[in-house]
Amino acid sequence: MEKFSKYADGIDQVGETCCKGACDFSAKKRIADRIIPHILNLYGSCATPHDFEIYAPDASFEDPLMCAQGVKQIKSAFYSLSKIFSESQIVDYSIEENLVTPGKREILINNKQHYKFLGKEIDMISLIKLYVVDGKIVRHEDWWYKKPLWDRETVKLPLLGRVAEMTRRCSMLTTHALMRFGKDPATEHQS
Repeated sequence: MEKFSKYADGIDQVGETCCKGACDFSAKKRIADRIIPHILNLYGSCATPHDFEIYAPDASFEDPLMCAQGVKQIKSAFYSLSKIFSESQIVDYSIEENLVTPGKREILINNKQHYKFLGKEIDMISLIKLYVVDGKIVRHEDWWYKKPLWDRETVKLPLLGRVAEMTRRCSMLTTHALMRFGKDPATEHQS
């Protein structure tokens, strides 16, 4: 597992540990090495259209507030960060990449996210889970405070889980409409 910390002057590697059996990626470049800079841009409110190329066309993104389906909705979710927060970024993180089956990987990013909302500083611990198939993210989950997302399978009363799912979906659809249905900011002014 590698640990990183982000400071004003960039990203510094703090330390690296490698356990027996956990280093099967050392011979080849890890997929996480290609994906992480884009994830940092997304959470840092400085995403470009290129940053979303890490997702499969039918990818999903889910956190406790939203459930996005497809790249356009994922764009809306991340482009909205700069509209809500005056600051947003991942300030510390560690990465674990696991081979699930050939062509499928799971990337776990234990991280600390920093936000500024109406002048108030908010720091949050999170676990980002990325499911990657053939080099593209097919599912992106953000577990705030490392707690699983509420759904009909993770809560005791499936009806409450279903309500949580529908609430996240409605929140995403509203955000998607407000963010002009996933239009890239650079192309908005060219129309």
